[in-house]
Amino acid sequence: MSQKTAPLATAPDVSAEFSQRPGILPFAQTLVEHGLDLIRGETTTLQINLGFLCNHACRHCHLEAGPGRTELMNRKTVDAVVAYARRERFQTVDITGGAPELNPNLGYLIETIAPEAPRLMLRVNLTAIAQQNTNYLLDLCMANRVVMVASFPSVSSSQTDAQRGTGVLDRSVTMLAKLNALGYGKNGTGLELNLVSNPTGAFLPVAQSQAEKKFRSDLERKWGISFNNLFTFANVPLGRFLTWLIDSGNLDSYMKKLSAGFNPCAVAGLMCRTLLSVNWEGYLFDCDFNLSRGVYLAGHKRHASEMEGLPRPGTRIPTGNHCYACTAGSGFS
Repeated sequence: MSQKTAPLATAPDVSAEFSQRPGILPFAQTLVEHGLDLIRGETTTLQINLGFLCNHACRHCHLEAGPGRTELMNRKTVDAVVAYARRERFQTVDITGGAPELNPNLGYLIETIAPEAPRLMLRVNLTAIAQQNTNYLLDLCMANRVVMVASFPSVSSSQTDAQRGTGVLDRSVTMLAKLNALGYGKNGTGLELNLVSNPTGAFLPVAQSQAEKKFRSDLERKWGISFNNLFTFANVPLGRFLTWLIDSGNLDSYMKKLSAGFNPCAVAGLMCRTLLSVNWEGYLFDCDFNLSRGVYLAGHKRHASEMEGLPRPGTRIPTGNHCYACTAGSGFS
């Protein structure tokens, strides 16, 4: 991805909210200085955000999801998104939220989109799924070999509960044990269970391999729980996490950590190069972070029902200084 590659379409840089931060070079300028251009490759993944309703109000949430949010994808929009997936045949469909389990159309979406998705993922909220008709939803996920991706910040109750709420660790462990009992996270079952860990404060995550080794050891030793993979990601300075950074006086120091950790080698593998994100209303974005900011796909507002084909390779992706979170260290792919 060199600067010499001519994009087929252009989109504006949208880094205004961070561009004047002391000592922080705008992300777009950092790309130029490294001879890079963030452009789209072949799109293989459709990420579906079912809405912002959640049973938690996590401090690190870039979408400001929470119990008071009313944005939920309705059945008509689900049908439009499934129809688009049927037309284009994505390799992976990734269902997220909020807490997708709190959308009453989740089961319907899984049933209708599973035949169109060789790989179907659910960003599961372990405490939210426990509140639903768990047997129905889990049976549906097992029957369709849905990959479970669960947020699990830490094996420490103080750290997890500080980020997600009192008692969350205990309830999450109980749900992980139930998933294990069904075969999720167990070798040879074909039922994949992955964990995601975000830092609980204004710092970068430890190396993924180091964290995975500790999580695997501690979860097995404390609770007899197994999983397939652990992914560690930096918190993105948007939404509720951005508000917390500002209120706590940590914004400048955190942005300096992110920008200092910029890894040019991570740009080629960024998820926005191969992913198409759709919000609860059916509109399209380059990623869930640009969705959070209201910056549409390549800077143009388009609905899934109106989209013809996949985004064109070579299209420039709108950026902002929040993109530093995706390019710090090993990146966010």
